[in-house]
Amino acid sequence: MSLAVVYSRAQEGITAPPVTVEVHLANGLPGLSIVGLPETTVKESKDRVRAALLNARFEFPMRRITVNLAPADLPKEGGRFDLPIALGILAASGQIPTATLADHEFIGELALTGELRGIRGALTAALHCRDAGRRLLLPEVNADEAALVSDATVLSATHLLEVCEYLRGTKHIDAHASGAPPTPAHNDGDLAEVRGQHHAKRALEIAAAGGHNLLMIGPPGTGKTMLASRLSSILPAMTETEALEAAAIASISDQGFVTTQWGARPFRAPHHTASAVALVGGGSQPRPGEISLAHRGVLFLDELPEFDRRVLEVLREPLESGRIVISRAARQAEFPARFQLIAAMNPCPCGYLGDPNGRCRCTAEQVQRYRGRLSGPFLDRIDLHVEVPKVPHQELRNTNNTGPTSAEVRQRVQAARRRQLRRAGKLNRALNTRDIEHYCPHDNGAAALLEQAMERLGLSARAYHRVLKVARTIADLAEASDIDATHVTEAISYRRLDRRVVASRAV
Repeated sequence: MSLAVVYSRAQEGITAPPVTVEVHLANGLPGLSIVGLPETTVKESKDRVRAALLNARFEFPMRRITVNLAPADLPKEGGRFDLPIALGILAASGQIPTATLADHEFIGELALTGELRGIRGALTAALHCRDAGRRLLLPEVNADEAALVSDATVLSATHLLEVCEYLRGTKHIDAHASGAPPTPAHNDGDLAEVRGQHHAKRALEIAAAGGHNLLMIGPPGTGKTMLASRLSSILPAMTETEALEAAAIASISDQGFVTTQWGARPFRAPHHTASAVALVGGGSQPRPGEISLAHRGVLFLDELPEFDRRVLEVLREPLESGRIVISRAARQAEFPARFQLIAAMNPCPCGYLGDPNGRCRCTAEQVQRYRGRLSGPFLDRIDLHVEVPKVPHQELRNTNNTGPTSAEVRQRVQAARRRQLRRAGKLNRALNTRDIEHYCPHDNGAAALLEQAMERLGLSARAYHRVLKVARTIADLAEASDIDATHVTEAISYRRLDRRVVASRAV
């Protein structure tokens, strides 16, 4: 038989579209051509495949070999098609049987010796292969990652010869055992280690309970970074669906996915010199950026005003939609980006505005210029603005008054989230305008407070709705069915800090 068909998977965004590798042998001048919109690395696979077959003691057909990667309009990249191309050549030349090829999908890069090397995106390939009802055979280094997909039949090998012996029926390859996914440990420290800052801890608990974004403002060394790093310790454990989403994004990134991080919420802290492409993703072959790598986790932006303003502005849409679409002339890729933004900044350029010792020498114009680096629409999308003042030395030395532990706070956060999911099927942060009208009932006293806040603080309609969503979260933490004036008062207190500090400095 001079024609063979092998099934494989490409990588496009976080999906793995199917690719049919068709190999045809014909009479004519010996040669190997690959068609079907292959990138440079795919074109180079013909040299790797030829050397791998010869070094594995197979016969390389001295005929005209045409390899078609269908569909033809789907870009193909990477060395993941080496293994299916090699198997297609062997099957078309009659060196291995074709009977079992239809029940399997193959991905893997070949070394010149015939050994199988790992590829990116094994997890997404396993997800789609399971849905197609086929077995997935891939390099052994990717087996643990792919086996995290429940109900997927994952086979692994280290060499091309092992795969051929399996297809001939002379060797049996057992399905890779997935085992129990590791339970992630909370190694991010405990909230009780943070001395003082009770108001900031309260805001952190509210942010965790409702999935709200949080901005901390305070002088250097007051614990802003320490608080942000403790957020993961009070967040509930991820569900299997959330863990698969986060792992799939890490799998297709350049850093890859480590199976020991299964179920651990991502915590990304890019430097303030990061570009817009580094944050949102991009490239000629689109790759996920920091906001997608923080999907279902935390994105921490320290020294917020030091980020380029254009970089921060690109975060406005994903903060609302929870996804980012990267468009290029030839292709488009969509990545999920439902992250929780935690930001920190100094109150002024020197960082000591309001210090009782008078260390700040910044003028009102300098303070306004410093804060003006953050646009109003961007700040409007941050639900909680909290002050993190300097902690007195006496409180730093007090080891008896540490406050609640992360485990205690996490229990309250989990209880509040369960109420939200039972009520609306989503966290309070994700409530739309119609949901707010239905799930955020409030009495006349709370309505009057909201009207006053709209007038005195100049809140936008978006900020008004965000105040209501924060108040709903505060009520959930208090196990209250309706929102009252005390909940609204606390929610409003997290929206007026920035204006109060600037106004006091200007005076």
